Amino acid sequence: MAKFDVAVIGAGAAGMMCAATAAQRGLRVVLIDHAAKLAEKIRISGGGRCNFTNINAGPANFLSENPHFCKSALSRYTPQDFLALVKKHRIGHHEKHKGQLFCDDSAEQIIDMLKDECAAGDVHWRMPCKVDSLEQTAEGFVLHTDSGTIEAPSVVIATGGLSIPKIGATDFGYRIAAQFGLRMVEPRPALVPLTFDAQQWAPFVEMAGIALEVDVETGSRKGRNPSGGRFREDLLFTHRGLSGPAILQISSYWQPGTPIVINLLPELDLAQTLIEGKNTIKKQLGNVLAQWLPARLADGLLQAHGFAPDARLADMPDAQLRKLGAAINQWTLTPNGSEGYKKAEVTRGGIDTRELSQQTMMANQVPGLYFIGETVDVTGWLGGYNFQWAWASGVAAGQAV
Repeated sequence: MAKFDVAVIGAGAAGMMCAATAAQRGLRVVLIDHAAKLAEKIRISGGGRCNFTNINAGPANFLSENPHFCKSALSRYTPQDFLALVKKHRIGHHEKHKGQLFCDDSAEQIIDMLKDECAAGDVHWRMPCKVDSLEQTAEGFVLHTDSGTIEAPSVVIATGGLSIPKIGATDFGYRIAAQFGLRMVEPRPALVPLTFDAQQWAPFVEMAGIALEVDVETGSRKGRNPSGGRFREDLLFTHRGLSGPAILQISSYWQPGTPIVINLLPELDLAQTLIEGKNTIKKQLGNVLAQWLPARLADGLLQAHGFAPDARLADMPDAQLRKLGAAINQWTLTPNGSEGYKKAEVTRGGIDTRELSQQTMMANQVPGLYFIGETVDVTGWLGGYNFQWAWASGVAAGQAV
């Protein structure tokens, strides 16, 4: 039986950060992962350049049924702290959009940095290695693995959520939580494209590939659905529905059966502009809209909402123009679902954080058992926020074990 001070299960972003932090405190740490390739989620992130944090990351950028939980870890390990580590390892980086930081070269640099940090603490690796079971004892825990038995007083679960199963996502963390009686917030895909009923979406199938900046929202900030969100980002039409950063963002807030509202021309009050232009603009309606929208999209939207693209603007009653304005500035539609975990960047939900210490990430009722990263019910916005939670929660547990 191999004995360690800490066993970390899951060698992704949070797991490696936790293992390195604990090992550099002088603890004997083993890092275990079932995959043959290390940190695939880091490797594929940001188009292969890893959007490793967001300089604006704070508690307001995260969703949880217990929204105050993330404050402690995020305040104690900030984007500037991780950026200092990146600079220490001389990794070139740049800000791309709204505080998103990317490697200049490759996501492999972040993986190598974390491996080096683990090596600095002499972390022991077991990979690929499957954990068959976890047993609590008077001294801590015994892990039965396909590489032998491991004993440790502290175990950290960093096995992530259910998103992107093709690179190895499993429900291992959730099964361990159930084994020890921890409550769960129901997991579901997040940061994911949304889909629509095929018949409803038929008029827009030919729009696939069109992209534009929009405002998108769901729920209500006035109490009807206090979890509602609103974003201005790029929208992308697909054959089955909508994608792009705007939709990925709102998907984390969207509740099945509820509509989303899209303003396709967020800088323009379309109804007012059309009404004011009736006496001076002699163009057909489709040509008028094509000033602001891709022509193909303008014609498709007009037809979908019962307007003839070749109708003359001057002949349109004001009431019809107000109706058209609402259809463009407040396009309201109800998704029938999402593209699921195979396309989801993260999993919303997970271990109920009310079961954990916000200072240490340890289960309140199971001394020595910790949960970090995507395994828990803390979900960040698109744009480097989820990596920042991985780093912060990993450090919090690594300092506490």
